Amino acid sequence: MAEEDGAEAAGEEGEAPKKKSKLPLILGVILMLGGGGGAFFATFSGMLGGGADAHGEEEHAEEMVAGPLEPVAFVPLEPIIIAMRADGRSAHLRFRAELEVAPGKQEEVTLLMPRILDVLNTYLRAVDVAEIERPSALMSLRAQMLRRIQIVTGEGRVRDLLVTEFVVN
Repeated sequence: MAEEDGAEAAGEEGEAPKKKSKLPLILGVILMLGGGGGAFFATFSGMLGGGADAHGEEEHAEEMVAGPLEPVAFVPLEPIIIAMRADGRSAHLRFRAELEVAPGKQEEVTLLMPRILDVLNTYLRAVDVAEIERPSALMSLRAQMLRRIQIVTGEGRVRDLLVTEFVVN
């Protein structure tokens, strides 16, 4: 009976059921676009952080002038090739580097080159292939080699070890 009353009511009016208004959907889209545009403007103009720093760096870059470089000298090391064995396979390590030395100390460091090469060969032969193949291995190996070189050459001569080639194949 209730079904008949509902059918009669719809039939009596003679109109189709009312469609929902699209006004909330349109307002939502407009507010979304306005909010997105406002957020873009705020970020781009620097109101939210990123843009202000970028513009500030440009202004400071004009004010900063690079000072003179500290005196520096380099002594190249002869290439070192080391045969390695691990897990039944053979590999070769090709190592090349330069020593950053205090100015005026190049001759002293060059005089000690046989000792430096001996220390590097001995150390690199003792290192396991698995250790060398780690992604972060070069940093620790470099620090270990530099410390050994500084012990051989004495304090104040070698500042840094610059690795120019480190290939395992």
